[in-house]
Amino acid sequence: MNYRDSLLQRIFSNLSDNGFQNLALDVFRYQAQENQVYSSWLQALGRDVDSVNSISEIPFLPVEFFKSHRVMSGHQPARLEFRSSGTTGSATSTHYIYDTTVYHQSIISGFEHVFGPASGYTFLALLPSYLERSDSSLVYMMQVLMDQSRKEMNGFYMHNREELLTVLENLSLSGEKVWLIGVSYALLDFSEFTPPVWDGLTVIETGGMKGRRREMVREELHACIKQNWKLPRIESEYGMTELLSQGWTGKQGYFQTPPWMKILIRDSEDPFSLVSEGVAGGINILDLANLDSCSFISTSDLGKIHPGGNFEVLGRFDNSDVRGCNLLAEL
Repeated sequence: MNYRDSLLQRIFSNLSDNGFQNLALDVFRYQAQENQVYSSWLQALGRDVDSVNSISEIPFLPVEFFKSHRVMSGHQPARLEFRSSGTTGSATSTHYIYDTTVYHQSIISGFEHVFGPASGYTFLALLPSYLERSDSSLVYMMQVLMDQSRKEMNGFYMHNREELLTVLENLSLSGEKVWLIGVSYALLDFSEFTPPVWDGLTVIETGGMKGRRREMVREELHACIKQNWKLPRIESEYGMTELLSQGWTGKQGYFQTPPWMKILIRDSEDPFSLVSEGVAGGINILDLANLDSCSFISTSDLGKIHPGGNFEVLGRFDNSDVRGCNLLAEL
């Protein structure tokens, strides 16, 4: 077994807090050597790899690098390429995937960590703006979950809302456990049909108005959908093209992560300093499933950590607020 495979074997084991820190440091040293982009970033920062002894000392790569560089660890060819949606004329991120089995395991194990066995659900995906593309990681994720559950009524939906309504009505009669994910504007439009509600239905919004409706904060969006649909609760996903893992909201409405993924919050004015629990700042993500790209990503999202490690997303930095990314142009 080579070193990369030994790291991978540890990622999806039962990680304790100490086990996570030790593995994260091993992944950091591996990627500092094997990832040319990350290695160049560390050199530009003047960071000595051997001096990093805790996850709080690990430098996080700005997510913008995925728009301008091929971020891969190792020298294997990419088997899949996922691209972010972006807006018209804007640069998009690309995540190059070498080992699809890692992504599959992250998807299935991450889902089951929060919701239980995928085999118990019918999966419905209302993703019109994503289904129009062939390189969406979200569509790929949903296909993996559908393949895992093998339910006859699994399906994707674009603009055929009446068909989706009929499917939900039929599933509600039998009390099936159903997991429906939708892009924000599509869920809001669909809620006006007043679909059925039952105990086995879980509805998840994945964000984004995509220019179809005015942007809303999550609380306003959820309130509108719940009022139309008479839903007691809506869940949310926190994911991005650059990650192989996702966060899902739990009972308190905060996002929780699988054991191989953790969130740290950086100071809004100093991107290389972390803040305490309960203090708002920029979201840094450790996703050890990103073994073949980069596991340490500094995002443009604002958030804060709550007791127990769950986190809240508060919004995004304006471009003028992003600090510490001026080295991008030099690499």
